[in-house]
Amino acid sequence: MEFTQQQKSFINAFVTEINNGDAAIFAGAGLSASLGFVNWKGLLKDLADELNLNIEKEHDLLSIAQYHFNKFKRGKINNKIKNEFTTLKEGSDNHKILSKIGIDTFWTTNYDQLIERTLEADGKTVERKLRNEDFASNIKKKDAIVYKMHGDKDSPDEAVLTKDDYETYNDKKELFSTALRGDLLSKTFLFIGFSFDDPNLDYILGRIKILLKDNTPTHFCFFKEIAESDFKDADKSVEENKENYLYAKIKQELKIDDLIRYGINAVMIKDYPEITSILSEIEKRTKRRNVFISGAAYDYSPYTEESAKDLIHSLSYKLAEKEYKIVSGYGLGIGSIVINGALDYKLNSKYRNLDDLLILRPFPQMQSGTKSIPEIWTDYRNDMIVKAGIAIFVFGNKLVDGKIVNSNGMEEEFDICLKHSVVPIPIGSTGSISKVLWEKVISNLTKYYPDNTDLHNAIKELGKENISKDDIITNTIKAINILQKA
Repeated sequence: MEFTQQQKSFINAFVTEINNGDAAIFAGAGLSASLGFVNWKGLLKDLADELNLNIEKEHDLLSIAQYHFNKFKRGKINNKIKNEFTTLKEGSDNHKILSKIGIDTFWTTNYDQLIERTLEADGKTVERKLRNEDFASNIKKKDAIVYKMHGDKDSPDEAVLTKDDYETYNDKKELFSTALRGDLLSKTFLFIGFSFDDPNLDYILGRIKILLKDNTPTHFCFFKEIAESDFKDADKSVEENKENYLYAKIKQELKIDDLIRYGINAVMIKDYPEITSILSEIEKRTKRRNVFISGAAYDYSPYTEESAKDLIHSLSYKLAEKEYKIVSGYGLGIGSIVINGALDYKLNSKYRNLDDLLILRPFPQMQSGTKSIPEIWTDYRNDMIVKAGIAIFVFGNKLVDGKIVNSNGMEEEFDICLKHSVVPIPIGSTGSISKVLWEKVISNLTKYYPDNTDLHNAIKELGKENISKDDIITNTIKAINILQKA
């Protein structure tokens, strides 16, 4: 999709926060709505019916829950929460994207478990905070933490739903308020899944204002634009529908302006699928900080062994220096040099953690289970490459029956890159399969790359014979830098 200027500005800002480790998600009911989970009106409809009230006429939805509790106590409410949020086991596309983009802090008012399940399905260790007691212990080496500030479907008696629950929240769940205040001050939040009439939103905004006072860092939320097409009630006249549309539009504009008081900037969308497109763009951008190096060399022609190793070492060093994370499968004659380049930068710069610079995945050498080694390697390549957003190809040959041939494994990695929208950068001047792949992308630049003249020129330079080491590194880094925002 073509993003608006406002959406582009948000994407750039939020990607920066993710890369800095300062991004967080605050998820409301709308995040799960596309999977069939009920919204607030759907959740409370049966309760309203038992009170002889029409849910469509009610705006103070929390009062419905409170009235029902006053008359029937908690049993029916508990059953409603448990049954409504148990049916689905797998997150939506938005859940899956959010789990992949490097965010480690999630706050949610939802009772379902889709956020944590999606993170765990992604191989991440997740810590959940459901009660005050959970703050007394911590899981070491966790990948993400999920604060379920209004409870969980498996403990419905402790879920926050009635007016009493909200009004006594700060006393009963003081540690959540303290932790939320800290995160709101230190992180940039994206509020996602909150509708205009979600009662959670007003209470959360009020809590934010109390917690932060005049300290209002920048946060974001998605808002669907009020559209005239939303007001086509056949039982009303054209004039009445028009009047209702204009009224709703004015009210939304006032709400958006009011959000600034809380440091929350509205990102406008025309329809909900745009959120998935925006999140997909953010995922693409964050993955482009990860650069996969595909290479294998039994023979370093047209380079000498010394000059080839110097090129690979220097390129790896420069990538680490620019704070790109290198993904490597430890290819023949290439992998150890890539590691040395990243390690050299770490030692020279006293960089705190090699894991922040390098993802190393040596290929398994033994058959496991029923899959053959080639099948295992294909799965392994997919697993490695999906973690990256850009792939550099260097050299690419091996010895087969006494003859030097092009690396079919690197050719497979090129095809996997295209399948996962990983942008390939073959350094054609290094010869072998990299030369073949460079000729392939050069023949149709617009197929493989965004429409950017400087980017195309940089790729062209990488295939020239006798190009210097410095020019190879300069053009490779230039292409990678352009791809961060292209």
